[in-house]
Amino acid sequence: MQTYKILWADDEIDLLRPHILFLENKGYEVTPVNSGSDAVEHCEKEYYDVVFLDENMPGMTGLEALNLIKSRLPNLPVVMITKSEEERIMEEAIGAQISDYLIKPLNPNQILMSVKKILDNKRLVSEHTNMGYQQEFRDISMALNDYLDFNEWAEIYKKLVGWELALDQQEEGNMMEVLETQKVEANNYFARYIADHYEGWMSGKEERPMLSHELMKEKVFPHIGKGKPVFFLVIDNLRYDQWLILKPFILEYFNLNEEETYYSILPTTTAYARNSIFSGMMPLDMARKHPNFWVGEDTDDGKNNFEDKFLQAHLARAGYNIKWDYQKVSHINQGKNLVESINRLMTNDLNVVVYNFVDMLSHARTDMAMIKELAPDESAYRSLTSSWFQHSPLLEAIRRISAKDATLIITTDHGTMRVKRPFKIIGDRNTNTNLRYKQGKNLGYDEGDVLVATDPEKFMLPKVNVSSSYVFALKDQFFAYPNNYNYYVKYYRDTFQHGGVSLEEMIIPVISVTSRNG
Repeated sequence: MQTYKILWADDEIDLLRPHILFLENKGYEVTPVNSGSDAVEHCEKEYYDVVFLDENMPGMTGLEALNLIKSRLPNLPVVMITKSEEERIMEEAIGAQISDYLIKPLNPNQILMSVKKILDNKRLVSEHTNMGYQQEFRDISMALNDYLDFNEWAEIYKKLVGWELALDQQEEGNMMEVLETQKVEANNYFARYIADHYEGWMSGKEERPMLSHELMKEKVFPHIGKGKPVFFLVIDNLRYDQWLILKPFILEYFNLNEEETYYSILPTTTAYARNSIFSGMMPLDMARKHPNFWVGEDTDDGKNNFEDKFLQAHLARAGYNIKWDYQKVSHINQGKNLVESINRLMTNDLNVVVYNFVDMLSHARTDMAMIKELAPDESAYRSLTSSWFQHSPLLEAIRRISAKDATLIITTDHGTMRVKRPFKIIGDRNTNTNLRYKQGKNLGYDEGDVLVATDPEKFMLPKVNVSSSYVFALKDQFFAYPNNYNYYVKYYRDTFQHGGVSLEEMIIPVISVTSRNG
């Protein structure tokens, strides 16, 4: 067991001998000194895990010693001890980032609790977290062998993500390895579930979850006309775990009304899923009813250049004669323009904002070695997302919205999957380039672990020609052509991709919050 070193500075240190003996009997090593200057000198020469400082010492006071120690060792935990309950002293100590504040007379258990809270907190939390996941591991494993419906799958995924974030905070990685194995198992079962039921969802023969084309009808339209502007924010490619990382920053300014998940349609890409959100239609209907807006796989034109047109038609079809605005943010200047336009947008009934950064981050991680170094794994990828968000124009725009009486709905069009296993496929030059799904004619592949739509219309997907089919990658697979196979496998393995079937890509968040000024 690790022995922690405590430095205790008090001008009456001899009177504290019983407390020091108590800590030493508990296994702590305590160094007593009787002045603030001695405390500063000891901290310069030796390593300590925590420092106890009496506030009212002659000569250098505890607060003066605290400021000097923190200026040199900002991460060293310091406990301020005082006879005074004067608010000014407490505020100054807290401002200097103390770890705890104790008021004399002290009792042994009070001191021990403070030490454990500071020094043993990580260990105790880690033990509790590991034990909690071990218990739920069995429950999740048993559930995976049952027949789960789409709601239960969403709950399983949310549990796995919750444990992933909790275990991510622990220094020991043993249980994280177990969790990653269980996530793989869950995605195996989920892929079978989608293969068995997706076509039934499309035909209406089976009960289904809320899908992309139903999102605005179910989660946006009911807020329109309630006397306050509605902001519909679509952060492209935002997974559920990334939402949980951003959530605390947003809830500093808003009250949470609703936090749910819905299912992205296939393919889980911007061209299909996001167009589906704005049009209120499945891709097959978009291609048939709006051929002037729909851009198919047979052209290299941008697939999302008509989102505002789809939205306009959707609003008209739903009978909304309202004042609305649509903005797409793909670079920082557009983000700054969004911030500056918030006051103007408050006069609209509906404001739709598409924010593309997270999607660009996942693509940059594939193409740029530096981003790959910054985000080598899931944890770092979440951290990079958090760092971007905290310093982004988007957070500033959200702050400005919160200062008004408004409703904000936050969602995404699909998630993303960290791919690891290549799957060989052959297609002609007209086959699309996405690594998680392929659309074309005469696609060549070994029968195996893929989802195939030989009749795309049963998946509510348009077909470019009579023999067109779609093939979707499952779990953590990615498609690779036999030509230059080893090069492309090495280049794309361990990158974040979307378009296929996985919990991460299909089960995605939708959140409703309202300004606290409302």
